[in-house]
Amino acid sequence: MTKPLSIPSVAVTYARDGSSTRANELGMRPMQERAYQRRGEQYLLIKSPPASGKSRALMFIALDKLENQGLKQAIIVVPERSIGASFHDEPLSKYGFFADWKVEPRWNLCDAAGSDNGGKVDAVRKFLDSGDKALVCTHATFRFAMEKFGTEAFDGRLIAVDEFHHISANPDNRLGEHIRQLMARDKVHVVAMTGSYFRGDAEAVLHPDDESKFDTVTYTYYEQLNGYEYLKQLDIGYYFYSGSYIDDIIKVLDTGMKTILHIPNVNSRESTKRGKDTEVSEILGILGVWKGRDAATGFDLVETADGRVLKIADLVDDGPDRHAKVLAALKDPAQKHNRDHVDIIIALGMAKEGFDWIWCEHALTVGYRSSLTEIIQIIGRATRDAKGKTRARFTNLIAEPDASEQAVTEAVNDTLKAIAASLLMEQVLAPRFEFKPKNPSTGPTPGFEYGPGGYDPKKTNVGYNPATGQVQLEIKGLAEPKSKEAERICREDLTELVTAFVQDKPSLEKGLFAAEELVPEELTQVRMGKIIQEKFPNLDDEDREAVRQHAIAALNLVQQAKKVLDEDNAGNGGAGGEEPKNTALIDGIRKFAMDMRELDIDLIDRINPFGEAYAILSKSMNEERLKQLQAIIAAKRATFTLEEARDLAKRALVFKKEKGRVPSITAMDPWEKRMAEGIAFLQRKAREERNG
Repeated sequence: MTKPLSIPSVAVTYARDGSSTRANELGMRPMQERAYQRRGEQYLLIKSPPASGKSRALMFIALDKLENQGLKQAIIVVPERSIGASFHDEPLSKYGFFADWKVEPRWNLCDAAGSDNGGKVDAVRKFLDSGDKALVCTHATFRFAMEKFGTEAFDGRLIAVDEFHHISANPDNRLGEHIRQLMARDKVHVVAMTGSYFRGDAEAVLHPDDESKFDTVTYTYYEQLNGYEYLKQLDIGYYFYSGSYIDDIIKVLDTGMKTILHIPNVNSRESTKRGKDTEVSEILGILGVWKGRDAATGFDLVETADGRVLKIADLVDDGPDRHAKVLAALKDPAQKHNRDHVDIIIALGMAKEGFDWIWCEHALTVGYRSSLTEIIQIIGRATRDAKGKTRARFTNLIAEPDASEQAVTEAVNDTLKAIAASLLMEQVLAPRFEFKPKNPSTGPTPGFEYGPGGYDPKKTNVGYNPATGQVQLEIKGLAEPKSKEAERICREDLTELVTAFVQDKPSLEKGLFAAEELVPEELTQVRMGKIIQEKFPNLDDEDREAVRQHAIAALNLVQQAKKVLDEDNAGNGGAGGEEPKNTALIDGIRKFAMDMRELDIDLIDRINPFGEAYAILSKSMNEERLKQLQAIIAAKRATFTLEEARDLAKRALVFKKEKGRVPSITAMDPWEKRMAEGIAFLQRKAREERNG
């Protein structure tokens, strides 16, 4: 068998201190305890990774609201029926809590037969009229119930929405509209939970005015994975192929790793167009010799060249008998802790959100999926902690763009999206940042470690708090947020801003493929500034600038730390057989900061945020294709748009205020020259309009 490729990837290493799975005297893990401390809030948003215990956190909060806060009932709303099992009865008092979580079987509508818009809606009415305390239903059932009974029917109740990223502020999103109606009436409590760290791919989950009503509990991927007992390293990467993905899949699929393989949608560019079942058969043939199916589980049995027999669960085959048998075998509670139960799961639309297979070590996805939210969910399948599982990986297998294809635009877009997903995951997996302006009165913060030499009052310092996983950076010239909302954004929403920025196609194209003529401030100041203005229109100019600086600092410092680590690794001739330290990222940031005389915001603004992404792209893509891609992007690039020139002119006003003069077209500094060019462009346009 071909040895699997070493794929360029994000590799983050964790401490494995066991804290995230350790319970307190009430039976709560750290994330659950953090959420429970905010149980009195009317509107609570819990942002926490898959497998961190959000379902049980909700049980604790709901029971307190029912017992101590005067609410009549709790309604748990989940996106699909299979997730309803997460809210079955739990004996919480056995672990120290004051009550057990109980849902009468007739009120877990996810377990009941029938349609969402039929008997289940009538069941919701019966529940509302009953004295029972908890009901579980799907998003769809809840939508239909809201439309039939109106918002007032739910007064005095807790509405808990699991996988909250499914809703949006778009009026066409009915669930989002119903949540807004409930909040406008202001007679319910809402607990919203999501494993995704951003509001959505294209639009906000909630309008900013509604979102500001929520108190947010954030438990980061870094905290979750750092506190595991077994899983130590997570790798995120993408690999480009040409031709049929089936010919190349063996290069990235290690049959020794427990794997979930998501094949492409039949209508996608990556599909072979030979049919989904044919593709599965061809994959089985590449893995080895098919030996039949297990009668009890329905798993395919495939013998590899080295004599091992792989047990493969085919979730693509949707024949009712086979599909039901395979799914039942995967959900068999008696096999949950049996690592040898299954080796590979092949899926199309399943085995993503809410799917729990703790042994999964490799989530391998062919083709770019529909959204970054979906990718986050798929990665979450591999980040469960399990005995003997020390390393996990997500790989996105992407078709190389081909200039001869009719679908070249789609191909380029998929490539850019894969890069954006990688950049986002680097940010999600990093520790949480706390930025402080450096001034003469700045001193060390209790609980933070500042490296071997300790805190140096004469330099900009990098501190690390091992208890909280926070990284503190002092930056000269950093603007501080003034309003509470701006403080909240800098504390809670930097990753969401990075998400919006890395998905901004003009920024990504320019940062990757116009590096030689790029003035980074066009991206770090102009484009990021514009994104913040669109996302948070209620902030004043000072707060928008403070938020912009914090967001760019978070993105660029992770990228520079990665660059330092890559250079150190290359200088050592590769990994050298040494296991990477869990403080590697912090060490990289500290080394970058120390290499600078002073870490200031102007220096950070002068870094191309996509420089390191291009370095990975150049390693993982055929050189000829890379040049084709650059040519395609360059062909549609204009020198200026009117909007870009106006944005540059706005930055020029800030420059004039700081320097006491307008930017010069002959300046040596490329950013000053670019602002002057923007002004000249606007002046030329104005003259042209005056002259007809």
